[in-house]
Amino acid sequence: MTTGTLVLAIQGGSDNWSPQRWLERFTSVCAGRRVALLPDPELDPDEVRYAATWIPQPGALAAFRNLRAIFNLGAGVDALLGDASLPQVPIVRVAVDDLTGRMTEYVVLHVLAHHRRLFALREDQARKLWRPRAQPAATAVTVGILGMGTLGQDAAAVLRRIGFRAVGWSQSTKAVDGVECFSGPEQLPAFLRRTHILVCLLPLTPETRHILNRALFEQLGRDSPLGAPVLVNAGRGGLQVEADIVGCLDDGTLGAATLDVFEREPLPPESPLWSHPKVIVTPHNAADTDPDAISVYVAEQITRLEAGLPLQNVVDRARGY
Repeated sequence: MTTGTLVLAIQGGSDNWSPQRWLERFTSVCAGRRVALLPDPELDPDEVRYAATWIPQPGALAAFRNLRAIFNLGAGVDALLGDASLPQVPIVRVAVDDLTGRMTEYVVLHVLAHHRRLFALREDQARKLWRPRAQPAATAVTVGILGMGTLGQDAAAVLRRIGFRAVGWSQSTKAVDGVECFSGPEQLPAFLRRTHILVCLLPLTPETRHILNRALFEQLGRDSPLGAPVLVNAGRGGLQVEADIVGCLDDGTLGAATLDVFEREPLPPESPLWSHPKVIVTPHNAADTDPDAISVYVAEQITRLEAGLPLQNVVDRARGY
């Protein structure tokens, strides 16, 4: 048997994402290696070399002193980094083509839905109203992407091919063909002024927490051919102040919003976002990546490490992503 146990520290999930299904999946792709689902009273902590996690309980990995790497099964690592007892070993984030492609699908779907007035047309259909609406060209609309990592750059490339103007903002300087890029706090206002549809794909860090607030929304471009700025947040729930989103939708600072992530998940039944006429709610599935692809990716990373090769897509703990 291959030495080095892989433990799974996974909270929640259902059906294909359940902890038991992950155990079956990793047992299949990690042939010859012991795979254990926490809690496991028969587990010897000293034999554990790897951990695959999704929103683990704080302290769940503290006992594994021989741990070599932690693999996060989703894109966001804020839940891991918030655990002060987390072993100081490399954290590897998921980076598979399937995840990138699905996120781009989601972004393009909702940008187009707002651009082509799909939700207003659905309301007209319900009322049996034949009411053609003014339709600006994609070239008249600027999509601003907050977060120009792999996901943001791929989404920008597809949006540009459709005809939209694309601008991007990130914490650090980026150069992307065909995209005007802004960086750092000092360039954020200029980026916002250019933006008609704001797409947020930022990681959650101390610097980005609650960045989607009224002060930011008030800086968005007021010359939108759509009438008012639109928000699409497929990043993290902690990025947004939901009371500010509702208030800005009510007073016209925002014209509409698509939200895939929330301050509390599942979104509580009492949240006004559920029934707001200008809001599309989706259940944190923008990049609901094929879990089989994720398990294969983790197994390949372990094989690389044991062959003496460096891990790929290691999280910078200082930056938070």
